[in-house]
Amino acid sequence: MTSEPGQANTRPSRRRTPLAVFFSCEHGGHDIPPQYKQLFGEAGAVLKSHRGWDPGAIELANFFASAWKAPLFSTTISRLLVELNRSPGHAALFSEFTCDLPWAERESLLDAYYWPYRAQVERHVEACLKRRQAVLHIGVHTFTPNLNGEQRNADIGLLYDPRHGQERALAESWRAALKALLPELRVRMNYPYRGTGDGLTTHLRRCYGKRYAGLELEVNQRWPLAEKHQWPRLQAELA
Repeated sequence: MTSEPGQANTRPSRRRTPLAVFFSCEHGGHDIPPQYKQLFGEAGAVLKSHRGWDPGAIELANFFASAWKAPLFSTTISRLLVELNRSPGHAALFSEFTCDLPWAERESLLDAYYWPYRAQVERHVEACLKRRQAVLHIGVHTFTPNLNGEQRNADIGLLYDPRHGQERALAESWRAALKALLPELRVRMNYPYRGTGDGLTTHLRRCYGKRYAGLELEVNQRWPLAEKHQWPRLQAELA
């Protein structure tokens, strides 16, 4: 419908909700604070393996944050000290190196590393929502090419909740764009993990419902470790 010459179009316009994007990286390093090093005296190789951290994840997360000029919440404390991407009470919250500590010491670990990290992310989401912004969170991870003898058949995994329409639409659009840019890439949805599995994004969905959308990006570690000459290009295309 068009207005007559000289006549204003009185049809109301729809205002688009501003979007607030932020990134997180829960497994950016394999650091152990000095007061806990005695627990990991003979675990150097394990700490530096995929069990201790996500190789390449913090580099990729920093690239995203810079490209999008967006906040990044990250840590380089090893997941083997305390797993920031698991819920309180989850069996994997503490590893075999820390699960037998007295409860008071495990509480100290949570108070020092777990709760402050979660709180800063939640404060950021709440601040965005108070400004009436739509929130998009991308959690940046990498996965080992081979786990327990099984070869992972993907270069990129996009994890989301299929019941969340915005997350599903974004994941599908992202996959289509990646396939157009890099058709040789194997991009899979909700692989090698389920997007509804226990994690920070799942927790934030429960807290904030449809006002929050969270995807987890999983990149095969062969890119930062074995395909170093192509790794910068992949980072750029992902962002």
